Amino acid sequence: MIRFGYGTNGFANHRLTDALDVIADLGYTGVALTLDHHHLDPFAPGLARRVAEVADRLRTLNLAVVIETGARYLLDPRRKHAPTLLDDDRATRVDFLRRAVTVGADLGAEAVSFWSGVRPAHVPPGEAWRRLVSGCAQVLEHAGGMPLGFEPEPGMLVDTIAGWRRLRKALGEPEGFGLTLDIGHCRCNEPDPVPGCVTAVAEHLVNVQIDDMRRGTHEHLEFGEGEIDFPPVLRALSASGYRGLVAVELPRHAHAAPDVAARSLAFLRRAEEAARRLVRTGESEGRAPTTEGGGA
Repeated sequence: MIRFGYGTNGFANHRLTDALDVIADLGYTGVALTLDHHHLDPFAPGLARRVAEVADRLRTLNLAVVIETGARYLLDPRRKHAPTLLDDDRATRVDFLRRAVTVGADLGAEAVSFWSGVRPAHVPPGEAWRRLVSGCAQVLEHAGGMPLGFEPEPGMLVDTIAGWRRLRKALGEPEGFGLTLDIGHCRCNEPDPVPGCVTAVAEHLVNVQIDDMRRGTHEHLEFGEGEIDFPPVLRALSASGYRGLVAVELPRHAHAAPDVAARSLAFLRRAEEAARRLVRTGESEGRAPTTEGGGA
């Protein structure tokens, strides 16, 4: 069975402890924890004690965890997502990502996820790329055995799987530099069908985010509101051998988080059962299931 989780960025109006309780009570087996000013702030006093308390709570609830680092205004109250690894003051982002790795290790996280950021207008493309490679190398140096999942994000310097491959090559193809794959992003701006994207990067996956989306529009949608056909996608994930978390990524639905989370898990379980039927149908007809098609 696929291990479904839910992102705490979709519970922005909840205390972290309450969010974890709701997520576990609904039947999720993991959580994608976005470090933020209200959810385990890595810059606030008493971090070690707070991390230990969250670790205890995760164990009590039997929730696996990955660390997400996409908080909007944690580092700068006036600039969304700033500074990034591309900015002049990028050392602040590097420090944050190192803290995230440390927190992740103390929580027993399966991966720490991050992205490049949008290139500032005054920074030439070549310099932006140099800064990104340097920043990633610094985080890798600190990571130790913690898997890093780099996420291609629409609109950012690295926005596609091809861009991630180029970055990984520039870093020397280190084993600890994996991929965070957002299923919605695949539909938004990858040239290949979504199941094909999953299959193509299966060996490098350390973290998966899941949501619906439409071609060319970077808007995280509830399942069924976009264009993705999910059974073939889940079939591809199962066939790939990926065993990490598949966490719902709906950061703009926090106003109705418990209801949205409940609907999301029900949808994903139906889609997972449909994926199993696809496999059984393929086996009964004497052919291996494909990973293409399905409108994704």
